[in-house]
Amino acid sequence: MTVSRRPRDSYALFLLPGVLAFLAVIVVPFLMNTGVGFTDWQGVGTPKWSGLANYRELLDDSEFWASFRHSLFMVVAMAAVPTALGLVLAAALFDYIGKHFGSRVAAVLRACFYLPQVLPVAVAGIVWSWILAPEDGSLNELLKAVGLGGRQQDWLGDPDIALYSVMGVLVWVQLGFPLVVFMAGLGRVDPQLYEAAELDGAGWWRRFRHITLAQLLPEISVVLTWCTIAALKVFGAVYVLTKGGPGGATDVPSYFSFATFFETTQVGYGAAISTVLTVLILLLSLAGLKLQTRAEDDGEGARA
Repeated sequence: MTVSRRPRDSYALFLLPGVLAFLAVIVVPFLMNTGVGFTDWQGVGTPKWSGLANYRELLDDSEFWASFRHSLFMVVAMAAVPTALGLVLAAALFDYIGKHFGSRVAAVLRACFYLPQVLPVAVAGIVWSWILAPEDGSLNELLKAVGLGGRQQDWLGDPDIALYSVMGVLVWVQLGFPLVVFMAGLGRVDPQLYEAAELDGAGWWRRFRHITLAQLLPEISVVLTWCTIAALKVFGAVYVLTKGGPGGATDVPSYFSFATFFETTQVGYGAAISTVLTVLILLLSLAGLKLQTRAEDDGEGARA
């Protein structure tokens, strides 16, 4: 009895729905947005071709460059700090808590750290706006209760500290993602490496530095790339907490594009801003893929 084999070309049919969705949701809107970026348009009427005028204006727009500088702070809050803290916490949960208190305790703690990731941004933002409220916010009330009433601040309304307040919220939101990724990566590490290091008298910090970091290079590159991209396009938290204020102190390119597009109805200019941001994210993604490939090669060398 012979079994007929499906022609190899027929497998392309299974890719067709995904390709069509990608074209409809990603490619076509991006091309339309790019085209609008070359026009002078207020959202009604016929767009007027302006060539590179929007991009030339963008180069001299101090508000855009200020929002871009704020994005660098967001990269620190959503990529650098969560990655560093996630590494330490993952190693502590896996190599210490799991061994001394059981894997169930480590799993519960991991879920607690990951909880902010599954909360809707609007819900988390509203809760934090209550916590950081200047009059009766929980943080100011706590400072008053412990005798630090002089440290009370308008956390989201003071231009000098609003950006750092938003950064603190984003660290809390983002921490769970690298933690879960790193703990999953540690699950593939040979336990004999840690056992041999312990027998040789290596303490926790030496095991973390020489084993954990070396084995998690691929995961570190993935987390840094993913979180950096998320930081560059962050919108929801800024919108809910501060709407870019006070006085543009927490403005970021994604919100600046949104406000330009919908609030001031400079549709062409807003499209140009989002196009620049998209191209920047694509370039960063390509760099991240190269970094990931290099990290995987280094990780294989370290395991060999």
